[in-house]
Parts: sequence; C-alpha cells; structure tokens
Amino acid sequence: MLAATGLTLAGCAGAGAVSSGGDTEQIVVAIVSNPQMQDAIALQEQFRAEHPGIDVQFVSLPENEARAKITASVATGGGEFDVVMISNYETAMWAQNGWLENLQPYADATEGYHPEDFVPSVREALSYEGDLYSVPFYGESSFLAYRQDMFTEQGLQMPEHPTWDQVADLAAELHDPEQDFAGICLRGLAGWGENMAPMSTVINTYGGQWFDEHWDATLDSPQVRSAVTDYVNLVRDYGEPGAATAGFGECLTMFTQGQAAMWYDATSMVSSVEDPSSSTVAGDVGYAPAPVMETEAAGWLYSWALAIPATSEHQDAAWEFISWMTHPDYMHLVGEEIGWARVPPGSRLSTYDIPEYAEVAGAYEEEMLRAMEHASQEVTMTEPVPYRGIQFVAIPEFQDLGTRVGQQMSAAIAGQVTVEEALAQSQRYAETVAASYQAQQEEQP
Repeated sequence: MLAATGLTLAGCAGAGAVSSGGDTEQIVVAIVSNPQMQDAIALQEQFRAEHPGIDVQFVSLPENEARAKITASVATGGGEFDVVMISNYETAMWAQNGWLENLQPYADATEGYHPEDFVPSVREALSYEGDLYSVPFYGESSFLAYRQDMFTEQGLQMPEHPTWDQVADLAAELHDPEQDFAGICLRGLAGWGENMAPMSTVINTYGGQWFDEHWDATLDSPQVRSAVTDYVNLVRDYGEPGAATAGFGECLTMFTQGQAAMWYDATSMVSSVEDPSSSTVAGDVGYAPAPVMETEAAGWLYSWALAIPATSEHQDAAWEFISWMTHPDYMHLVGEEIGWARVPPGSRLSTYDIPEYAEVAGAYEEEMLRAMEHASQEVTMTEPVPYRGIQFVAIPEFQDLGTRVGQQMSAAIAGQVTVEEALAQSQRYAETVAASYQAQQEEQP
C-alpha cells in the first residue's frame, strides 16, 4: 500500500509543495523500503504527536526503484520530494551541483542533535567542503556472518581474518542442497547497489579495479577475471537457489530463516539477524571481517542518509522530520517501542553507550566499528585509483554503468553467458565512460 501511494504521489509534479490545509504543512519523504525505514514509518504517531503541524507522506520503494526515482527527480528539479534518502555515493556530487541544501546550519542549531557524534568516517563521507549535506540514518561497512552454532557442532572454525579461498572451502563443507541449505548467500540481483556492491569489494581485494590512475578501464584484467570467476563459481556451486535474482532482501530472509551457513553483506544486517521476533538464528551468529585476498581489509563504507532537495518549499518542516529520524533520542524510541536489536546501527557513537543496546550488540559491535574504521581505499585496494568509493565509483555515470555491468554478472551467475563474455561486454561499457574522463585529463595543464 505504501509503495502504491508513493507511486501516485511521485507522479504528481510538485507534490512536495502541496499544503494539506490550515496550518498544516505536507512534506513528501522518499525512502528505501528496507526494514529500518519501515520501522520509522511504524513510529510516525510519535512524530505526529510532537509535530502536529507537519503531515508526512511517504514514498517507500525497493532499492533499485527508489534510486532511479529519487535521482530523476532531484537531477531535473522535479520538486516531488521534500526529503530524499540518498547515500555517500550521491551526497558530495549532488551538493557540488547545487541540488541539495546545506544541513550543517540546521544540525548546529538543533538542541541535543550533536552532529559531532556521528561516526567520523560516515560524517566525512556525507560532507561537502566540510559541511553536512545529508545526515546518516544508519551507517555500514560489510562483514561475514556465519552460523556459529553450526560451526561448533561440526567442529569447524572461522579464521580470524578469512580469505575467499577459506570461505569457499567452508561453504563446500556446509552446503546441503538436499536439505535446502546453502553454504553461503551472496547477492546476484543486478544493480550497482545490489550485486556490484559485494562483488566490487571482491574485485578490490583480488587486486582489481574499475579504472586505473589514467582512467583506463580494467574490467578485463586478470585480477578482475579471477575475482569474478571465484564469486560466480562460489554462488553457483554453494549459494542460494535462484542466486541471479537474489538481492539483500532475499539473502536476509534466507539467512534469518536458517537456510544458509554464511552471508557476506552489509553490517546493517544485524538489526534483523539479531532480532528474535523475526530471526530464527538470533544469538547463534558469529561475525568475521570481510574476506580478503591481496589486501589488509575489504569492507565497504556506506550510509543511507536523509537530505533536502534544493527545490523543496518546506525545508524547515523537512528538517524537523529529518532531525527527528536521526536524533540520538530516536535510538531510544526504536529500542523501547520495537526492540533494541532494531536500532539503526553505525550512525552515532553514542548509540553504543546505551546499556540495553550494548547488551544486544555485543556479538557484532567491535567487528562492525572496526570494519567502518578500516573502510578506506588505502587498505581495501592494491593500487591507487582516480575516483572516490570502495564498492562504487563516485561519478554520475556509475548508476548506469554499474547496473549494466551488474546485469552481465547476473547473467553469468544464471549461466546465460560465460564470465569471459560478461567481462568483455562490461569492459566495453566502461571504456565508453572512461573516454570523457581521459579527455578531461588531457585538457588539464
């Protein structure tokens, strides 16, 4: 129902500037329909009680659809939305283009908001020229979740710093298709923010990259070929059924329902994995660093964050909502009303000082914060690159490029093309994008 309502609102130009009458302002908020965001929708009675003059209408869509709709609206100045959920991929680029409002003055002036409390790596990633242009709802890196109870029962041990070769051996040991049980779950669903997120970190740790320092496309390099081959073989041999169409949501369901031994993905998974009301494996899961090959670390850095488009005519009301949803008090609200396991992780340092949350987060807190601290190109890549980003390339063209490449990788997982064919086509896509950046380099003195 929320998605359908969102589509209707988004189809009306200027919907974000509509007033519901009287002294009430209506704001339209576009968010991704991940579990933590659905919790925020469920808690709206609390917001309405505190802000009776603001009527919030949500546009809640799956990740790929939300990205496309939000990008199209903000880039064209469509004005449909007053608040948009974006990430550290978009924030600096969009701020430079003048598409977003500077949120630093709002954050500094809001009592008890404490922007300095945000996890440093996340705060920096959401800033442009030193100011916050979006604020984090949650932050994440990536790590490897595994069924600690099953490892113990079968006499297996997760290495302190696992390699992808070791993970493959463990997956082979635990895979049991006759019992509908996968050795590992890995994203295969096409999308720059779906299968290309984990796959890009594998490419990095194998010594590969999207582009070298001279903007030469390198998706046909031996390092990339080795990384993609191992990823595809791993998920085809020991992964989930229908892996080519499995994204974060599908892997989350599979792992929390006890149908996979391991899962490499976003650290934000913990809000659902450790929630006993919805997860059958809560309390039985261990967490290890992102698997590596040639690098010290391999975790990504990402944050789902809230921003105000420059076209919004209700910016003060928009900030009232944003500050409510990202305030330290919101963490207590979620914990007390929904459960401490569901508190959005990785955004504020003070969250880990809440005793009730610290008790729940004991299994993963140290590993999560360490992953976020070490999420830099210096330790997750073997060679310097001309772009920002670990699991993405921070250029405008990457949404299209990453999704096109993701489609090729998904086809390889499905067995529709070989890895060599998928990478050859991906290389051609990347070379087209690289040409304009190489031209810019040649023009520079």
